[in-house]
Amino acid sequence: MPPSLRATVLVVLAVVLSACAAPATGSRTTPVDGVWRTDGYSWIIAVRDGHAETFDTTSVSCLPDQTLTQLGTAGPDGTVQYGNDDQVAVETLHRTANGQGALRLLGTAADIDLVPMSALPAACTRETPDNPLTDFDIFWATFAENYNSTQRKNVDWNAIRAKYRPMVNAATTPDELYNILVDMITPLGDAHASIDGPGDSSFSGKRPGTRDGDDVSRRDATRAVDAHLRQDLGVTDIQTFADGKIAYADLPGGRGYLRITGFEGYGTDDDLFPENSAVLASALDSVFTQARVQAWKGLVIDVRWNSGGDDQLGLQVAGRLTDTPYTAYSKQARNSPDDPTAHGRLRVVTVTPGAGPRYTGPVRLLTSDLTVSAGETFTEALQGRTPAPSRVGTATQGVFADDMERKLPNGWTFTLGNEDYLASDGRNYEGVGVPPTIPTPVFTPDDLAQHRDPALDTPWPQPGEQ
Repeated sequence: MPPSLRATVLVVLAVVLSACAAPATGSRTTPVDGVWRTDGYSWIIAVRDGHAETFDTTSVSCLPDQTLTQLGTAGPDGTVQYGNDDQVAVETLHRTANGQGALRLLGTAADIDLVPMSALPAACTRETPDNPLTDFDIFWATFAENYNSTQRKNVDWNAIRAKYRPMVNAATTPDELYNILVDMITPLGDAHASIDGPGDSSFSGKRPGTRDGDDVSRRDATRAVDAHLRQDLGVTDIQTFADGKIAYADLPGGRGYLRITGFEGYGTDDDLFPENSAVLASALDSVFTQARVQAWKGLVIDVRWNSGGDDQLGLQVAGRLTDTPYTAYSKQARNSPDDPTAHGRLRVVTVTPGAGPRYTGPVRLLTSDLTVSAGETFTEALQGRTPAPSRVGTATQGVFADDMERKLPNGWTFTLGNEDYLASDGRNYEGVGVPPTIPTPVFTPDDLAQHRDPALDTPWPQPGEQ
């Protein structure tokens, strides 16, 4: 998984499967026992004897991923929880009809449809060879059958195979194979197209012309902003929460400043969504006090350096900024290995008003090319808000899909995006990023060195702002 990007699907420690009818109390036989395939995502899940075994599939492979244990008994509506820790709390899902099922992964924003299968495919019962050619074929096929943007980015993936597969043979060394795989995905320019190879080798792409943590570190950026707050804006108290990933300060003029540099890594023991959600709720309670939400003349939310995490945590923040439910965005997964334009059911994701004091006044959102993944879905989630926030800074990175993480027979892991997110304005910003409404330079070398912050200092109001 690329450093600090969105929580990877199926690497979370618990899932929920739901179906039509509840079993008898205390039974280890559940309504979801059997074999399921996901609509898209290329997973198979075999459920039996209180366990859910997951498999990653392509047209040329079926690799076991992990075995999860049933947590408790099935709920009254047939919902069953699975995980690796019986203390994990998992969300409740809706039942599905006509024998279909649904899968919810911790921290993600929407369910995944499940289709019943008569039996586990034979390929899933055989050991997959571990050799360079097999590793290459599985890597190539996973992108060919799932990746969301080869057409969007005008990349001929068949031509990629024709160029690079002749370079691989039984004697190809790990370093040689790793470099070939990196060369294959580099043209995608995608921060969700990544690979962790031999030793400490790791690569993730980025949109051409944009920066990453090697160009601007989170520490340097936040330190420069804090120095500007103190030295130039007269801020005397900067509160921090969630292991430093969240900060708040009262600004001159009766406005607030809320910075969120990630939707994960909140200092919890296992960095699981339920624990992080509780930490976030506590931080939001400290920031969104009744006195503040009544007094704020405006709220600045800074996600210019946000490396992503769990979509649900972004929705949790958005829920403190509205009194009325509204559509955050919609998402759909590619679901045909042969047709990159075919997608599964469009899932509409809603922002629900949160518990506790909520702020419904003017919001200004600061974004940049260092706003990545769940930082971008959070940006989309605020676009449908009333009043909509102005966006000051530069366009976001342009990677929205949950990381689909896969493992090769040799043990290397890699990721790709297989979903499309549609903002409330109907646009798909994959590959281009959400643009600002008030373009302003962000974290230039000179500004960082001098503790200047043009985006934060942009006067209120601007055209289109309240």
